[in-house]
Amino acid sequence: MRTLAIDCATEACSIALFDGEAMLARDHRVLGRGHAERLVPMIAALPDKGKASRIFVSRGPGSFTGVRIGIATARALGLAWKAQVLGYPTLALVAAAARASHRGPVSISMTAGHGEWFIQNFDENGLPQNEPKSAPPDQAKDLAVHDHVAGTRAEELIDRRGNGDAHMAHPDAGYALTLHTDLLVPEFTPIYGRAPDAKLPR
Repeated sequence: MRTLAIDCATEACSIALFDGEAMLARDHRVLGRGHAERLVPMIAALPDKGKASRIFVSRGPGSFTGVRIGIATARALGLAWKAQVLGYPTLALVAAAARASHRGPVSISMTAGHGEWFIQNFDENGLPQNEPKSAPPDQAKDLAVHDHVAGTRAEELIDRRGNGDAHMAHPDAGYALTLHTDLLVPEFTPIYGRAPDAKLPR
């Protein structure tokens, strides 16, 4: 079974193609912006243009636009290839990458909007211990309960907290097969982690 993994919910645009458990190809770029223009050409450059019988795609939290680009692309390819499409949480993928070098529990600290950070704690099996929360840095440092912290804001969180160790990381599709199977669901509702910026008029 071939699996295509997609994550473009953050500054990184990351894809990987697997045949069984072997990774055939990976493309991981920290773009900041421009995911909509880059994602499909990146997939097309994979062996067999990335065609797979199973697709994993990030549901967030992260960039509102990036999350939706990834989900829309995965669903379109799933229809074209008659492939199974499964969604997963972005922060769980960061935790999976951190667990490759640190086997214990880990807290994730990632860039959110308006100067806030996404925080979520994971146990030693890679399962979430709480819902993701967006908070200002001074609150975020107290929400991260584990000594080991990973993510794009890990180093800053450790500096503010004054203890623990940091692992700088973006979501990396190359670790998608190490996600706990309980986190792979046939669900495409985005996980935003915070309220939308736009407000409906009264």
